[in-house]
Formats: sequence, C-alpha cells, structure tokens
Amino acid sequence: MRLRTLLVWLAVVPTVAMGVQVVISSDRSVQESRHLRKDVVAGRQTGVPLYRLMTTLQAERAVTAAWWSGMPVSGADLRGRRDDTDRAVSGFLKSSDPDQLHTDRAKDRLRDVTRRLADLGAQRERADARHGSPDDAVDFYTDVISGTIRCYGDFSHVDDGGLTQETTSLVGLFSAAEVVAREDAILALAGPSGKLTSARFGEFVEAIGASDYLYDTIAQDLPLDDQDALQRILTSNAWQIKSRIEKAVVSDHRDVSTGVVLPPDVGDWRAAYSTFSAQLSTLDESELQELLAHADDRAAQLEDQVVLLVAAGGAALLLVVAVVVFTTRSVLRRLRSLHDRTVTVAEKTLPDIVDRLQRGEDVGTDALPRPRGEQDEVGRVSDAFARVVAVSVEGHRKLADERHGFSVFASGIAARTGNLVSRQLALTEHIQDAYGQDEALLADLMRSDQLTVGMRRQIENLLILAGGEIPDPHMEPMRVADLLREAAAEVEDFRRIDRHAMDETSVEAEVISQLSHLLAELLDNATRFSPPTARVAIRSELVGDGLCIEIEDRGPRVTAERYEEMNGRLHSAPPYSVLARNAHRLGLFVVGHLADQLGATVTLRRSAFGGTSAVVIVPGEHLVPTREGAAVPGPVTVPSPVEEPEPAGERAPAPRPADERRPRLVAPRGTDDPDPADRPAPGTPGLPRRVRKEQVRPAGNTAPEAPARSGAEGATGSGDVPGRPALPERVPQTHLARRLREPRTAEPVGQDAATPEEVADAWADYEDSTRQVELELRQDQP
Repeated sequence: MRLRTLLVWLAVVPTVAMGVQVVISSDRSVQESRHLRKDVVAGRQTGVPLYRLMTTLQAERAVTAAWWSGMPVSGADLRGRRDDTDRAVSGFLKSSDPDQLHTDRAKDRLRDVTRRLADLGAQRERADARHGSPDDAVDFYTDVISGTIRCYGDFSHVDDGGLTQETTSLVGLFSAAEVVAREDAILALAGPSGKLTSARFGEFVEAIGASDYLYDTIAQDLPLDDQDALQRILTSNAWQIKSRIEKAVVSDHRDVSTGVVLPPDVGDWRAAYSTFSAQLSTLDESELQELLAHADDRAAQLEDQVVLLVAAGGAALLLVVAVVVFTTRSVLRRLRSLHDRTVTVAEKTLPDIVDRLQRGEDVGTDALPRPRGEQDEVGRVSDAFARVVAVSVEGHRKLADERHGFSVFASGIAARTGNLVSRQLALTEHIQDAYGQDEALLADLMRSDQLTVGMRRQIENLLILAGGEIPDPHMEPMRVADLLREAAAEVEDFRRIDRHAMDETSVEAEVISQLSHLLAELLDNATRFSPPTARVAIRSELVGDGLCIEIEDRGPRVTAERYEEMNGRLHSAPPYSVLARNAHRLGLFVVGHLADQLGATVTLRRSAFGGTSAVVIVPGEHLVPTREGAAVPGPVTVPSPVEEPEPAGERAPAPRPADERRPRLVAPRGTDDPDPADRPAPGTPGLPRRVRKEQVRPAGNTAPEAPARSGAEGATGSGDVPGRPALPERVPQTHLARRLREPRTAEPVGQDAATPEEVADAWADYEDSTRQVELELRQDQP
C-alpha cells in the first residue's frame, strides 16, 4: 500500500470515528428526549388519573370496611364514594393507553389494574349482600391500590439520575400514604366494638412501623421545599394525634380470646386522618406534577444539548478535518519533494554523472543533493540519501580513475607490443626478400607473416577494449570491393572467403580501418567455426539504411538463447568483469565497440544453411559515391602456373597490399631512407619486398602507426607525398618460386593416379584435420 494511501487512511479514520461518535451521542440524546416526552405524555394521560383512582379506592375501601363492621355509615355516603371511584375509573380507562408505555412490565401492570377494576362491580355486590368476609373486601381494594403504585415505578425508563430519584421518592410517598390509609381501613374494621382479630392487629402494628420508616427515609431524598412541606405535615396536630393513637393501640390494647380490644382513644382517629390525609394527598399530587414538569424540562434540556452537541461536534469535526488535511498535505508535499529529488538524482543525475565518469570526464558535485541539516524525519532521510549519493559518486569516481588508469596501462602495453610485432613483420619481410629462393622457407615465412598479422589484430583488439583508437592512415575513400578484400586479407585462412560486392560505392577514409577491423573479426570467427573445407561468403549491397554487409558461414548450429546472448555482447559495452570471464571470446566485444563507434548495427542469426549469418548495417553517412576514373584493382586470383612474372617496370601498377594502409604502432624513423634491414640482400632474386610507407598525418597527431605487412591480396596505392620519388609497388606473383609458376600437368579425366598409400595418407590427414577442428570448436564454445 502506498504511503499516500496510508496517510489518507490516517486522516479518514479519526475523522470518521469522531463523526460517528458525534452522531451516536446526538442520537442517544435525541432518543432520551423523545422518551422523556413520551413519559411526560404518559404520566399526564395515565399517571394523574391513576393517582386519582388510587385515592378514591382508598376512600371507598375505608367506607366499605366501616359499613361492613357496623359503623354508622349512611348509604348516601357509601354511594357517594362509589360514584367518585366510578368517575376516576372512567377517566383512567378513557385516558390510559398501555401502548404509550415503553416497557413490557409497565404494560403488564397497567393491564392487570384494568383487569382488576373489571371485578369492582362484582365485589361491591358481594359487599352489599355481605357475602364473604370484610377482610376479603379490604384485601381486594388493597391489591388494586398496590398494583397502581407499582405502575408508577415502571413508567420512566430514561437513564437520568435526577428523574429516577424523584420517581423513587414519589413511589415512596405513594407507598407511605397507602400504609397510613391501610391503618385507617384496619381501624374501620374494628367497628363499634373496637375489637380486631389478631391477624389484623399484627397488620396494624406492621403498618405503623412501615409508615414511620418510609416517611423518615423519604424526607431525606425530597427537595428542600418538599421536605419542608412534609415536615409541616409530620409535625401537625393531626399527625400528632395519629402518633398518639398508634402508641395507645400498641401499648394499651387488651388481648381477648377472640382477638384484640383497642383502647378508647381510637375514636379520635377518623377526624385526625381526614385532616392529614388531605395534606398528604396534596403533597403527593404536587410531587407528581413536579416530576412531570421536571421530566418536561429535562427533555427540553436534552434537545438543547443535542443542538449544542451537534454544533460543537460539527465544529470540532471541521477543525479535526482541517488539521488532518493540513498535516497530511504537508507531509505528502514534503514526501513528494523528497521523492522527486531522489528519483531525479537516481534516474537522471546519478546515471549521467556515472556515465561521464566512465568516459573520463571531470564531474563536479554541484548537481548532487547536499545535506541541509533538517531535524525532522523527512529531512534526515533526505540528508542520509544525499550522503549515500556522495559516497556512491566518490566510489564511482575512484573506480573510473582506476579503470582509466588501467586503460592507459593496457594501451601502453598494447602499443609497445605492437611495435615489437611491427618489427617482427619488418624482419619477416626482410627474410622473405633475402631468402625467397628457398621455396619451403618462403612458404613458412608466408605462414609466419599471416600469424603475425593475426597477433597484431589481437593487439589492436586490446587497444580498442582499453578505450584507445587506431588512427586511420587512409586519405581517400575506398571502394567496398577493396574494403572487403582488405578485411579478408587480415584472416589467416583467407583462401576460403568468397567476396561479392553488389554495388559500386565507397566508404569514407576516416572509418576504413575501423570497418575493416570489424569485418576481419567477423570473418575470422566465420572461418574458425566452419569446417576446414567449407567456404565463407561475404556480400555487400546498398539498402535503405545504408550499406548492408552479410557474412555467412557453415558453422555448427547455435540455439536461439545463444544468439540472444551474443547479440547482447554486440549491443552493449561490458565491464571488465565480463571481459575477464570471456577472455577467450573477445572478438564479439571488439565488434560491439567498433560498431558503437561507427553507429553501425551488427546482428547474428541463423543462416539458411544452418550456420550463422552476421549482418552489418553501416549508416549511409559513412558512404560516398565512387569517383569516376578511380583505379579499380582487379580481384585477387590464385596464382596460375602458366603465368610468367613480368618485369616490374612493364606491368601496370598493381594494387598495393592492404596492410600497407594499416596504421603503425611504432614511431617513424624520421628519414626517407629505408631501414637497412628493409633493403634486399645482395644476390637475392627479384622478389618484391614489403614497402613501409610513412603516412602523412595532420599536425599534432602523435598516434603511432603500424607497419605494413604482406598479404595475399593488395589494394590500389594512393596518397604519395609530393616531392618524394615514387615508392616501389609489389608485383603480384613475382615472389613465387619458379616451380610454383610452372604449369601443372593436366590430370586425365576419370582416372585416379594416386597410389593406395597416397590415398590412405590423404584420408589420415583429413581425419586429423577434422578432429583438430572439432577440438577447437569445443574449446571455443562456452
């Protein structure tokens, strides 16, 4: 994953997380506000009617208990209480809706109260008929009232501490009022006799303790105003009478066989209860209204909080987004700048500097990045990269200096060795001139001459690979036919080369030596890797891109991968490490260097005969039209035995040997007189000698020249320095022994004059030659 993507994710994740948090908090507040609104609506539609139903049921319960026990209760009073209860039930059933409540428990409790209210009429009928017991009637009302109180505990489901505390206090007030009302009903069951059963007396005692505990506990949780109101009720005269009667009942009762006889003070209960019960009802109802008002206010606060939260969250979110975007863009901008600098240095500046160093040019460090001393992470990375680049450039500079020094050293060694080879060629020519009458010696000298020429070409290869150049002594363009002949003369087995120049064109003088050397290397490979009896063809013709020269051999089959590898050597200059691993196959590297200097392309491929075809494309910029009237040397032919040598003065000027146009690797003597070693020995027959020609070079050119050498073929001489006598020219075939020039006796057609021994010797020579070639091929193959 890209660093830009990571930074974008780093910016997106906290932004999205914060946005989600704001949305969740806002949604929670909105939901709480909606629930509070629904709770307020449910409290006003269900809670208030339910409280009124609870108070009417408490009053009806007390009247019913008094009527059943024989207290002086009129029928009108009983019916009046029942009418109040019916109106409260009707209002409750009309306004209450269980679906408004949010919890299943609250819905179930409300439905249970509604179901019990449905049995209220039947219970009244049993009471009127006095069926059952008064305890059953009182318990019915008590269960319904307890169900209504439990409904209040399940109305609110909002997670708010204040409202929950107020709800708990309200339920406690309702429960405490119900306990006191239950005491009133129990005392009403005592009737005129003032006697209770033991069970009822126990319930009364428990109710006394429960009411005292509930009011003491509730007083601590109520608001200050409500606490004051409750304390006024608890300290009122009516409440004091209640407390005195409760103490008298507990302490002054008489236990009898049928129950408990209450003290006479119980008669003051009814008046005191009527007084403080009204006060408690007013307090409870006001507390219920305050709870609903507080819930409404709390819902409004939540709505305001939602607005504030959304506004603050949105502002904070925008701030976070702005900071994250600014930080991310700043980091990305610095990273992009670092990336652009490093990529520019790595892909353009550093390769250009390394290339210039390899070419031996002096390179400054102005273009390289420099440490800036920045303290942040990106700056330290940039400074570290600058130091790495500086170390790399310094290493390449040292390597280029070492390579340049080695190239100079190798060039010097090649020049000195070339001087020795030139002297060897001069000595060979002198021996040829002095002892040419000895046919066997002359043949050996000719072979030695060819081997020495090959040695010189290898030395020139070393000079080329070391980065040097061979100065070209040619002063005039050369015909392509002559160029092919000159290249073929450089090869030891030149007699197997067939030349075909398809077009009449010439090559510029300054590239003749390089192109001739290139073709000589390719021809040498072609003859060495072809069977001894196979011919090698070299053809040239003009094409759209310039001059196409194709060399075709009959060598062994080569795989496509091998051709790809060899073409790679031709198209790229290898380092010294690669040259060291291929020291025995440097010809292709030399060809590649020369092709690069000429701007030519060399491609190896499989020929139609199964061998290898080397295609050389010389750019048209190196070609010039052949001048009219230029001397055209004839093709080199095998010496005919019937030809007689002609005097040098009577023959037309023969083409000068191709090797006389090769550069010297030794400094000239500075005199027009030939070296004494170059003069023919006295008494030597008229064998031609190798003529060494001092080439005219431009001023300031101090490159050494290579000596001329003898070859099987020559080229037209030109470019003699004016003011000097004409140089002697080699006359073809005049150096051959007389026996070699005598005509051979024609062999009869269809007859074989060879003896069996001669045939066996010839076959043995053929097998030895074949084995030798196969051995050389195995050694040359990778």
